[in-house]
Amino acid sequence: MTTTAKTRVTVPAHALEHAEAPGHMLTTTAARALAVLRIATGFVFLWAFADKLFGLGWSTPAARAWINGGSPTKGFLSHVAVGPFQSTFQSIAGAWWADLLFMGGLAAVGVALLAGIGLRVAAGAGALMMMLMWLAEFPLDRFTAAGEPSGSSNPLVDYHLVYAVVLVVLALTYAGHTWGLGRSWARLPFVQRNRWMI
Repeated sequence: MTTTAKTRVTVPAHALEHAEAPGHMLTTTAARALAVLRIATGFVFLWAFADKLFGLGWSTPAARAWINGGSPTKGFLSHVAVGPFQSTFQSIAGAWWADLLFMGGLAAVGVALLAGIGLRVAAGAGALMMMLMWLAEFPLDRFTAAGEPSGSSNPLVDYHLVYAVVLVVLALTYAGHTWGLGRSWARLPFVQRNRWMI
Protein backbone atom coordinates (compact mmCIF):
# COMPACT_ATOMS: atom_id res chain seq x y z
CA MET A 1 0.00 0.00 0.00
CA THR A 2 1.12 3.55 -0.72
CA THR A 3 -0.01 6.67 1.12
CA THR A 4 -0.08 9.93 -0.82
CA ALA A 5 1.39 12.79 1.18
CA LYS A 6 -0.99 15.49 0.03
CA THR A 7 -4.37 13.94 0.75
CA ARG A 8 -3.40 11.10 3.09
CA VAL A 9 -5.56 8.68 1.11
CA THR A 10 -4.28 5.12 1.14
CA VAL A 11 -4.51 3.39 -2.24
CA PRO A 12 -3.10 0.13 -3.56
CA ALA A 13 0.34 0.54 -5.14
CA HIS A 14 -0.80 -1.15 -8.37
CA ALA A 15 -3.50 1.49 -8.82
CA LEU A 16 -0.89 4.27 -8.78
CA GLU A 17 1.20 2.45 -11.39
CA HIS A 18 -1.65 2.58 -13.90
CA ALA A 19 -2.86 6.10 -13.10
CA GLU A 20 -2.91 8.35 -16.17
CA ALA A 21 -3.79 11.59 -14.42
CA PRO A 22 -4.07 12.86 -10.84
CA GLY A 23 -7.03 11.21 -9.17
CA HIS A 24 -7.50 8.67 -12.00
CA MET A 25 -7.64 5.26 -10.41
CA LEU A 26 -9.58 2.23 -11.52
CA THR A 27 -9.14 -1.21 -10.18
CA THR A 28 -8.69 -3.97 -12.73
CA THR A 29 -12.13 -5.30 -11.82
CA ALA A 30 -13.74 -1.89 -12.33
CA ALA A 31 -12.02 -1.46 -15.70
CA ARG A 32 -13.27 -4.89 -16.78
CA ALA A 33 -16.79 -4.10 -15.58
CA LEU A 34 -16.76 -0.90 -17.65
CA ALA A 35 -15.51 -2.89 -20.64
CA VAL A 36 -18.42 -5.31 -20.26
CA LEU A 37 -20.84 -2.37 -20.01
CA ARG A 38 -19.26 -0.83 -23.15
CA ILE A 39 -19.54 -4.04 -25.15
CA ALA A 40 -23.12 -4.69 -24.00
CA THR A 41 -24.16 -1.14 -24.86
CA GLY A 42 -22.46 -1.41 -28.25
CA PHE A 43 -24.40 -4.60 -28.92
CA VAL A 44 -27.67 -2.80 -28.12
CA PHE A 45 -26.92 -0.17 -30.79
CA LEU A 46 -25.69 -2.68 -33.37
CA TRP A 47 -28.62 -5.02 -32.80
CA ALA A 48 -31.09 -2.17 -33.38
CA PHE A 49 -29.18 -1.30 -36.58
CA ALA A 50 -29.16 -4.91 -37.84
CA ASP A 51 -32.83 -5.50 -37.01
CA LYS A 52 -33.93 -2.38 -38.85
CA LEU A 53 -31.57 -3.03 -41.78
CA PHE A 54 -32.42 -6.70 -42.37
CA GLY A 55 -35.81 -7.07 -40.64
CA LEU A 56 -34.73 -9.83 -38.28
CA GLY A 57 -38.27 -10.17 -37.00
CA TRP A 58 -37.79 -8.83 -33.47
CA SER A 59 -39.01 -5.25 -33.70
CA THR A 60 -38.86 -5.04 -37.51
CA PRO A 61 -40.47 -7.64 -39.76
CA ALA A 62 -38.61 -8.58 -42.95
CA ALA A 63 -41.17 -6.78 -45.11
CA ARG A 64 -40.32 -3.45 -43.42
CA ALA A 65 -36.53 -3.92 -43.47
CA TRP A 66 -34.50 -1.00 -44.78
CA ILE A 67 -32.98 -3.21 -47.49
CA ASN A 68 -36.52 -4.07 -48.63
CA GLY A 69 -37.51 -0.41 -48.98
CA GLY A 70 -38.82 0.11 -45.47
CA SER A 71 -38.10 3.21 -43.42
CA PRO A 72 -36.34 2.86 -40.05
CA THR A 73 -37.88 6.12 -38.80
CA LYS A 74 -41.38 6.08 -40.27
CA GLY A 75 -42.99 3.59 -37.91
CA PHE A 76 -41.68 5.25 -34.75
CA LEU A 77 -41.87 8.93 -35.67
CA SER A 78 -45.22 8.82 -37.49
CA HIS A 79 -46.83 7.53 -34.27
CA VAL A 80 -45.43 10.22 -31.96
CA ALA A 81 -48.51 11.43 -30.09
CA VAL A 82 -47.04 13.29 -27.12
CA GLY A 83 -44.96 16.33 -26.38
CA PRO A 84 -44.48 19.77 -27.88
CA PHE A 85 -42.52 18.42 -30.86
CA GLN A 86 -44.94 15.76 -32.09
CA SER A 87 -45.76 17.57 -35.35
CA THR A 88 -42.04 18.11 -36.03
CA PHE A 89 -41.22 14.45 -35.50
CA GLN A 90 -44.20 13.33 -37.58
CA SER A 91 -43.13 15.62 -40.43
CA ILE A 92 -39.67 14.01 -40.72
CA ALA A 93 -40.93 10.42 -40.35
CA GLY A 94 -39.63 8.41 -43.29
CA ALA A 95 -37.47 11.20 -44.75
CA TRP A 96 -34.44 9.71 -46.50
CA TRP A 97 -32.04 11.93 -44.57
CA ALA A 98 -33.64 11.05 -41.22
CA ASP A 99 -33.33 7.34 -42.05
CA LEU A 100 -29.70 7.80 -43.10
CA LEU A 101 -28.73 9.78 -40.00
CA PHE A 102 -30.53 7.39 -37.67
CA MET A 103 -29.07 4.22 -39.18
CA GLY A 104 -25.62 5.78 -39.57
CA GLY A 105 -25.73 6.85 -35.94
CA LEU A 106 -26.77 3.42 -34.69
CA ALA A 107 -24.02 1.71 -36.70
CA ALA A 108 -21.26 4.20 -35.89
CA VAL A 109 -21.99 4.33 -32.15
CA GLY A 110 -22.29 0.54 -32.00
CA VAL A 111 -19.00 -0.08 -33.83
CA ALA A 112 -17.17 2.57 -31.78
CA LEU A 113 -18.37 1.02 -28.52
CA LEU A 114 -17.53 -2.55 -29.52
CA ALA A 115 -14.09 -1.52 -30.76
CA GLY A 116 -13.48 0.87 -27.87
CA ILE A 117 -12.44 3.74 -30.16
CA GLY A 118 -13.70 7.29 -30.56
CA LEU A 119 -15.74 7.04 -27.38
CA ARG A 120 -16.00 10.80 -26.93
CA VAL A 121 -17.55 11.24 -30.36
CA ALA A 122 -19.71 8.14 -29.86
CA ALA A 123 -20.88 9.47 -26.49
CA GLY A 124 -21.84 12.83 -28.00
CA ALA A 125 -23.64 11.32 -31.00
CA GLY A 126 -25.31 8.55 -29.00
CA ALA A 127 -26.43 10.91 -26.22
CA LEU A 128 -27.91 13.25 -28.85
CA MET A 129 -29.82 10.34 -30.42
CA MET A 130 -31.11 9.27 -27.03
CA MET A 131 -32.20 12.80 -26.13
CA LEU A 132 -34.10 13.13 -29.42
CA MET A 133 -35.82 9.81 -28.79
CA TRP A 134 -36.64 10.95 -25.25
CA LEU A 135 -38.25 14.08 -26.73
CA ALA A 136 -40.21 11.94 -29.19
CA GLU A 137 -41.59 9.75 -26.40
CA PHE A 138 -41.80 12.76 -24.04
CA PRO A 139 -42.35 10.92 -20.76
CA LEU A 140 -43.41 14.16 -19.05
CA ASP A 141 -46.81 13.79 -20.73
CA ARG A 142 -49.15 11.40 -18.92
CA PHE A 143 -51.65 11.49 -21.79
CA THR A 144 -51.41 11.46 -25.57
CA ALA A 145 -52.87 14.15 -27.82
CA ALA A 146 -55.99 11.94 -28.07
CA GLY A 147 -56.34 11.90 -24.27
CA GLU A 148 -55.27 8.27 -23.77
CA PRO A 149 -52.62 7.24 -21.19
CA SER A 150 -49.14 7.68 -22.67
CA GLY A 151 -47.73 4.65 -20.84
CA SER A 152 -44.93 6.72 -19.32
CA SER A 153 -43.75 5.10 -16.11
CA ASN A 154 -41.32 7.80 -15.00
CA PRO A 155 -41.74 11.47 -15.92
CA LEU A 156 -38.03 12.29 -15.99
CA VAL A 157 -35.62 9.39 -16.15
CA ASP A 158 -36.25 6.64 -18.67
CA TYR A 159 -33.96 4.25 -20.52
CA HIS A 160 -33.00 6.88 -23.11
CA LEU A 161 -31.49 9.10 -20.43
CA VAL A 162 -29.83 6.13 -18.75
CA TYR A 163 -28.18 5.13 -22.04
CA ALA A 164 -27.02 8.73 -22.55
CA VAL A 165 -25.42 8.77 -19.08
CA VAL A 166 -23.82 5.36 -19.71
CA LEU A 167 -22.25 6.63 -22.94
CA VAL A 168 -20.78 9.67 -21.20
CA VAL A 169 -19.43 7.55 -18.32
CA LEU A 170 -17.80 5.11 -20.77
CA ALA A 171 -16.09 7.97 -22.60
CA LEU A 172 -14.90 9.70 -19.42
CA THR A 173 -13.47 6.53 -17.91
CA TYR A 174 -11.53 5.44 -21.03
CA ALA A 175 -13.55 2.23 -21.11
CA GLY A 176 -12.10 1.41 -24.53
CA HIS A 177 -8.65 0.77 -23.05
CA THR A 178 -9.73 -2.55 -21.55
CA TRP A 179 -10.67 -5.31 -24.00
CA GLY A 180 -10.77 -2.72 -26.77
CA LEU A 181 -8.59 -0.76 -29.16
CA GLY A 182 -8.84 2.50 -27.22
CA ARG A 183 -5.21 2.66 -26.14
CA SER A 184 -3.91 2.02 -29.68
CA TRP A 185 -6.46 4.45 -31.13
CA ALA A 186 -5.34 7.20 -28.73
CA ARG A 187 -1.72 6.82 -29.93
CA LEU A 188 -2.56 7.43 -33.60
CA PRO A 189 -1.06 10.74 -34.84
CA PHE A 190 -4.36 12.19 -36.14
CA VAL A 191 -6.04 11.36 -32.82
CA GLN A 192 -3.12 12.92 -30.92
CA ARG A 193 -3.66 16.11 -32.95
CA ASN A 194 -7.42 15.98 -32.39
CA ARG A 195 -7.89 14.88 -28.79
CA TRP A 196 -11.69 15.17 -29.06
CA MET A 197 -11.57 12.00 -31.18
CA ILE A 198 -10.34 9.81 -28.30
